Amino acid sequence: MAKIEKIDLRMVDLVPKVKRTDAIQSFVSQETPIVTITDSDGATGTGYSYTIGTGGSSVMRLLIDHLCPRMIGRDADMIEAIWHELEFATHATTVGAITSIALAAIDTALWDLRAKKQKLPLWKLAGGAKDKCPLYTTEGGWLHIETEALVDDALQAKAKGFTGSKVKIGRPHGSEDLARLAAVRAAVGSGYEIMTDANQGFSVDEAIRRADRLRDLDLAWIEEPLPADDIGGHVRLNGSTSTPIAIGESLYSIRHFREYMQKGACSIVQVDVGRIGGITPWLKVAHAAEAFDIPVCPHFLMELHVSLACAVQNGKYVEYIPQLDDLTGSKMVIKDGYAYAPSAPGIGIDWDWDAVSSQSIPEFTWEIR
Repeated sequence: MAKIEKIDLRMVDLVPKVKRTDAIQSFVSQETPIVTITDSDGATGTGYSYTIGTGGSSVMRLLIDHLCPRMIGRDADMIEAIWHELEFATHATTVGAITSIALAAIDTALWDLRAKKQKLPLWKLAGGAKDKCPLYTTEGGWLHIETEALVDDALQAKAKGFTGSKVKIGRPHGSEDLARLAAVRAAVGSGYEIMTDANQGFSVDEAIRRADRLRDLDLAWIEEPLPADDIGGHVRLNGSTSTPIAIGESLYSIRHFREYMQKGACSIVQVDVGRIGGITPWLKVAHAAEAFDIPVCPHFLMELHVSLACAVQNGKYVEYIPQLDDLTGSKMVIKDGYAYAPSAPGIGIDWDWDAVSSQSIPEFTWEIR
């Protein structure tokens, strides 16, 4: 039994590679907590999570002051037990983003450690359903981008073999969203998927109205049309349109996903490993979704989600948004529009530790023994 002897903590604040805007916000920075766990055999595992500009300091203090000290001396292979103990220890702050983001960094590090010690890539250790998954791109579809540029980006993605393109919606009037999306559909034809994302920007009535307006464009989905805690509104919307309704990036508990699926409030699950609390709860949500015959199309974190989408039978797409290029050596393998699961043992992230160290914020660089 190898016990946890040391935990190294860092946080890097990454600047997005392109301007990212949606119906409610701009994505101006990506605070990236990084956790490295060393066991008594000398083996290490590294995990990470993210914010979109706020809360990173709170995540780090939760890790430093409350979560990581509890792990010293624990059997590193008891991942389920550790996850539940840490969740219970923070029950006064759950369910919520700060706690889930902190738990995700720890849990992912433990899975990386386990996979490396078993000499297996994560996607095989966690299930091994397939070794590649189709890609769709989001980077060219932000809300501020003009229609001509949306069309050009979608055509370029199609030429590269991508399955589809995501276009943000939520312009002041529905006619603007319709015009932008109609131009993309006319350019790419009927065999290419168009995903849309409202980022929780609509009321129920407005979402129903816009879904009806967009119906003939044969959209792959409308993502986060309503506030994430409005399950009743999603039930009403999902029952009123044939366009699939996608949810999940803003849910932080497996029980929230259960409610959505039980009540018929969604058609696609976009569970995010960095927000649900790690790989342990991510897999539970994915398997529950399979029982409801619902596909999983994880949100963001493509470098990690490629392994998880390939681990489960109902992993349908990986979302292309480059995140870690400045902190890694080898990148996610993309060929003919598919993301390939990494073959190296662990979660498949090739950290450039010189780059990580040079960009780490000194205030949040800690060693816990």
